Amino acid sequence: MSLKNKVVLVSGGTRGIGYAIVKGFLDSGARVVLLGSRKESVDRALTKLKNENEAYEVLGYYPDLSKENEIVEMLEDVKKKLAASVDILVNNAGISDAKSIYEYDDTHFADVMQVNVDAMFRLTRLCVPMMKEKGKGVVINTSSMVSLYAQTSGSAYPTSKFAVNGMTKSLARELGKDGIRVNAVAPGITATDMVKALDQTIIERMAANIPLRRLGESEDIANAVLFLACDAASYITGAVLSVDGGFVG
Repeated sequence: MSLKNKVVLVSGGTRGIGYAIVKGFLDSGARVVLLGSRKESVDRALTKLKNENEAYEVLGYYPDLSKENEIVEMLEDVKKKLAASVDILVNNAGISDAKSIYEYDDTHFADVMQVNVDAMFRLTRLCVPMMKEKGKGVVINTSSMVSLYAQTSGSAYPTSKFAVNGMTKSLARELGKDGIRVNAVAPGITATDMVKALDQTIIERMAANIPLRRLGESEDIANAVLFLACDAASYITGAVLSVDGGFVG
């Protein structure tokens, strides 16, 4: 899945699934721009990547994704430093939630939607004109298995991921004529640091409910993203690809 010299922008790229996506693109020859929420986390990710391979072409930024001017400034700086604009956008930034409806207030609900939906739309809206100029581009959104069957609490999170799926399918229909493909990946239970910290019996219980009898790895999700980004998937758009070991079915 060679993506040599493609410019890839990955939000939420400093750890977990996002970091695996960044590394996967770099290993495929792409030039990657990773975004994080804080300078410290971005610097830490950049240092880790450079320690793994000094030849990686990677830049890091921490714009406030709720502010259009900060995103525009970042994109202009990327274009100046790489002498190229974004070819592939991966909207991976997001927050989860498990609050009971009895604990919600409007502000908390709005905060989840702001990060998981509004920021994704804003970043996409500002990147796709550059792709349209080239006549080709790819947008990949991180959804979730709960976007397909919901969850027992934290209703803002599945609501936001249902919205991600709807936006993915709608933009695929709208942007196809411009040569831009839009897809989503819906991860299942993935062995991120937070999950790995759970008691082993809990992990085994979760794995027992998955047909493949194991949790997903961050690299499993990254591989799906890489596939959707490359030319091997050139006739796929508007898809929500489940990467969950068969859990949703």
